[in-house]
Amino acid sequence: MSSLQRMSAVATKELRQLSRDRVTFSMVVMIPLIQLLLFGFAINTMVRGIPVAVVDLSDSAAARVISEQVRVSQVVDIVAQYDTPAEAEAAIVAGKVRAALVLPRDLPQRLANGATVGQWMVDGSDTMVGSALLGLRTMPLKLEAGVPPGAYTQRVPSFEVALFFNPERRSEVNIVPGLTAIILTMTMILFTSVALVRERERGNMELLITTPIRPLELMLGKLLPYVFVGLIQITIILGLGRLVFNVPFQGALFDLSVVTLAFIGASLALGLLISTIAKTQMEAMQMTVFILMPSILLSGFMFPFDAMPRAAQHIAELLPATHFMRLIRGVYLRGATAGQMWAELLWLLAFAAIMLTIATKRFHKSLD
Repeated sequence: MSSLQRMSAVATKELRQLSRDRVTFSMVVMIPLIQLLLFGFAINTMVRGIPVAVVDLSDSAAARVISEQVRVSQVVDIVAQYDTPAEAEAAIVAGKVRAALVLPRDLPQRLANGATVGQWMVDGSDTMVGSALLGLRTMPLKLEAGVPPGAYTQRVPSFEVALFFNPERRSEVNIVPGLTAIILTMTMILFTSVALVRERERGNMELLITTPIRPLELMLGKLLPYVFVGLIQITIILGLGRLVFNVPFQGALFDLSVVTLAFIGASLALGLLISTIAKTQMEAMQMTVFILMPSILLSGFMFPFDAMPRAAQHIAELLPATHFMRLIRGVYLRGATAGQMWAELLWLLAFAAIMLTIATKRFHKSLD
């Protein structure tokens, strides 16, 4: 047998083995397919449909005309109205809206004098969203239909813009807290996804079978050490972010701990579920990558969530990283409390409970 024949025999054997490995074969097809779809359709740096609020203190026809023209710009989507700027600011802190347009009581006089017609209060922690709203500062307005005769002057009205939480528009302010979601997603899911698989490969599962330990007890026992690992990691990331990049911490340590533990629990539970599906550590790693890529691209870490198509947003809502991204930026950068963002926190807790329940039911103390 020649050397070429021997190499051909080995290559044929590898191809047949790959075709029988369903997880690996599916990753070969799905990873480039999903990345192509994500980059081609879901990723969009042109921000549109930013959820904003309006505070109309003048209650005038001109205010309604201005609000409508701002809405039809398609840069923003007016989703709420508040009576006072303080209420709007609280909504920005809680993450309900990304900005608020405040139209003052003396709006008709401002129009007559050619002054700025209002102020944008903007969540500047997301630099791309802040830049998009800064573009509205000098947007042209046609106000003749809603302004008393003689009030409209030749000067084009404009807006003032106040960037909250990151007035210098530093990118590291946005990146450092968000990086915690990506690193924890990668490490927590990876560590726990190979946990039970490693026990089976090493033969330790035989020892566990002879013990009275229950599936839920085994699962929780696997989780606890990695909770401390996650806390150490987030301490390193945020600590160095504060010391090296001077990223300010606006919230409370208690709220930060609550949202972090909820996300760690959700990620660990998802990793355990993967460990009950994967047969080898390589398969567990491949499944982790399959989850990590959408978490990076769709969670709002690299690209604004509001700029994504509706279908991509629905997929992103299923990922724990998306909800933690909002929580960590809200608590760390805007000073929000866990109670103000209870919906995101509740979603993570429910996700962790569901994943842990499914993983426990899938796990059986047997060699099969």
